[in-house]
Amino acid sequence: MTSNKYASHFLVLALLSLFVSISIGVLISFQYIYPDFLKHSFHFAKLRPVHVISSVSWVVLAAIGSIYYYVNEQEQLPLYSKRLAGVHFYIFFLTGIAIYFSILIGKIGGREFFVFAPVLMIPILIGWLLFGVNYFKTVLKNIKNWPVYYWMWGTGTVFMIFHLMEAHFWLIPSFRENYIRDLVVQWKSVGSFVGSWNQLVYGISIYLMTKIKGDARFARGKLVFFFYFLGLANLMFGWAHHTYIIPSQPWVRIVAYSISMTEWIILFKIIYGFLLNLPQKERQLNTMAYRFLVAADVWVFLNLIIALLLSIPAINYHTHGTHITVMHTMGTMIGINTMILMASVWFIISKLNPDCYPTKWTVFSYKFLNVSLFFFLLSLGIAGIHRGKWMLENDGVSFTQMQMDLHPDYVFMIVTGIGVFLGLLVIILAALREILMGKQ
Repeated sequence: MTSNKYASHFLVLALLSLFVSISIGVLISFQYIYPDFLKHSFHFAKLRPVHVISSVSWVVLAAIGSIYYYVNEQEQLPLYSKRLAGVHFYIFFLTGIAIYFSILIGKIGGREFFVFAPVLMIPILIGWLLFGVNYFKTVLKNIKNWPVYYWMWGTGTVFMIFHLMEAHFWLIPSFRENYIRDLVVQWKSVGSFVGSWNQLVYGISIYLMTKIKGDARFARGKLVFFFYFLGLANLMFGWAHHTYIIPSQPWVRIVAYSISMTEWIILFKIIYGFLLNLPQKERQLNTMAYRFLVAADVWVFLNLIIALLLSIPAINYHTHGTHITVMHTMGTMIGINTMILMASVWFIISKLNPDCYPTKWTVFSYKFLNVSLFFFLLSLGIAGIHRGKWMLENDGVSFTQMQMDLHPDYVFMIVTGIGVFLGLLVIILAALREILMGKQ
């Protein structure tokens, strides 16, 4: 049992959040072809916020749990305060319950990722402040000449706190009453919030590659530090390419998009170079972590292609706001973030249970997940093309008729979405079993 039990607590809570997210995702998909499905109890407007918040919680909680474990257990740094870590966990746990409850009873009032009652952001900020104090107090007094992942985790934490506050500037009348200002700040805060968690997640990917390879120089190279500063620039400015309806100079969006695309290119190069040069022995010792890093690299490459296509004005004009936007989001959330975090979870499992080897079902589910994800994204792309065509050339076709015409696309989406659900479900259950056994 790890002496830092709260790392395992965060990982268990993260995996449960992922389970809720994918379960709700399946229910939502059925409402595309059966509009009356759960209409009077759990309609789309109620299910979607739960799905989104659970997805975000999976990423954030898995990143926090991983960092707690790596700093305390792998790096053997005495945590500044395990009591603070415990308070942090219970704040997030109880706040999570309150968020779900507030949404289910209809007490909402926030925006985008934060549709819950705004007052619940206060304990979330307190939790992040406790994490920041614990992290910096631990590493500042023990580590000099920081490797890049320490910088990424520290940067991600600081900016996370700021942008969570910024996302609620709309509560201030001077922001809320100015439409342009309100919209710009809203897009900026959400985009930079994602950039903040990317710093945490990508820092974890660099850490994993450093430890699996067994070469401390890897995390101090010029390329990874260039990647860090590029990611930092993306965090600060990359959101600008989303503000399509805001009057601005075209070069602002072009620069912002270029930064985000370049970040993915460098990430692909880093992971690909690591995988290419990793000896067979290290691959076998870290079999599931290695597999998920391979998958992450493939999905970085595929999402880069999609993003570059969507940056073409003529294509973006036809696809913005359609299922193709969802395809891009799902490809990033599942294909990149989830694959990296699953690599982290299984790396930690290999340390908790050194004799643990993935079962044939787990390995099969990993393969099944990636194949299903490919066809799931393809289904969203096809539906997006058809809807984009209707938006521009509807010729009097009603929205209801358009939805009926998309019925085959939605059936394809549901079938492949269930495949993603089943693949992730087996992996989640296997990971939960190993973590809970490792705590005994």
